Amino acid sequence: MSRSPSLDGLTIPRAPHDPRRRLVLRAALAGGVASAASLAFAATARSGERRFVLVILRGGMDGLSAVPAIGDPEYAAVRGPLAQFAAPALPLDATFALHPALAALQSMYGAGELAVVHAVGLPYRERSHFDAQQVLESGGVKPYEITTGWLGRALGDTHGRGIALSTAVPLVLRSAADVDTWAPSTLPDPSADLVARLERLYADDPALAMALKRAKALHLEGGMGAAGAAPMDAMAGGPAPRGAFVVLAQRAAEFLSQPSGPDVAVLELGGWDTHANQANVNGPLVFALRQLDAGLAALRAGLVAGDAWKRTVVVVATEFGREVAVNGTLGTDHGTGGAAFVLGGAVKGGRVIADWPGLAKRDRYEGRDLRATIDLRAVLKGALADHLQIARAQIERDVFPGSDGVRPLSLLA
Repeated sequence: MSRSPSLDGLTIPRAPHDPRRRLVLRAALAGGVASAASLAFAATARSGERRFVLVILRGGMDGLSAVPAIGDPEYAAVRGPLAQFAAPALPLDATFALHPALAALQSMYGAGELAVVHAVGLPYRERSHFDAQQVLESGGVKPYEITTGWLGRALGDTHGRGIALSTAVPLVLRSAADVDTWAPSTLPDPSADLVARLERLYADDPALAMALKRAKALHLEGGMGAAGAAPMDAMAGGPAPRGAFVVLAQRAAEFLSQPSGPDVAVLELGGWDTHANQANVNGPLVFALRQLDAGLAALRAGLVAGDAWKRTVVVVATEFGREVAVNGTLGTDHGTGGAAFVLGGAVKGGRVIADWPGLAKRDRYEGRDLRATIDLRAVLKGALADHLQIARAQIERDVFPGSDGVRPLSLLA
């Protein structure tokens, strides 16, 4: 769909080719003028439905740093300096802990709202970011064998709606599904003359005139919360650190909490390709973990406030893990098996789901990587089947073709 000029970040769509398609209205108001939460979704949505959030960690998160296997007898020796943290790791059970930067996640684990899936990976076993991310988002077995996204196909089957908290729709949502996008805007306020000219231009087109009217209402009236407000960490009771991902998570919670809001949201967080300085307290990995923790805390806080957390499942996944051993620049190189997080009020949490392969060299994939013993598609299939209630026949046929042998994980409370 081609797009016309925006009103302070609110994209006013041109007439769609299919008149039955709901107009896309992308809210991106800057400077606290209005909240994205006041964006009114189509009245065809059903109130009180389940919500699903996918968070993609781009770059390959080191699962053994995020979720160290402190109880594995080989852990300290094979990880070397990467087994040392600036503060004690946060215990989960006798074998696993969380990185000390993930305090909010540990609180969710203790509240029974977080399950950790370890030694998890894709059917793809090579080490290319581009290929692995394509498999992660397409739901295929090999790169580029499928050109649409598994979540988009799932939404198409259910006539559900999604929103991507980004400037463009990511592959995972691309299909026949109805998808919006939202991203922060730094554009200045539009002049009164520009608004008046747009009103005259769209006067004879009811659809575009209504879209402009909605954009004006957002710009002038505002909604719940200011765009610049600091999110609260409901688990810790204090303000979460500021950051782009935190803002996106806060906005996602506002959208999903609306009774007529989208069914699913997709967020992305980069910075996980940590080839160097991985243990540095001010290094890129620790920074990324802090942002992830703060963003997920903000997402939870917003969904709790909007009474949607109890019917939400969030899956946090990355394209691959890292090698077990430290490299020559105190980082880790591309690997295979890693860790994923499943959280939400609908999740049976307080547990680590793992078929642990061990960290001895003989137990590693190619002698290098944490061996993936759980297929990530098992996590995703469990969320789609049990939470979004998509028929398993549709999942096998349309969403994850070629995955008949992958049994869904049971994730719900």
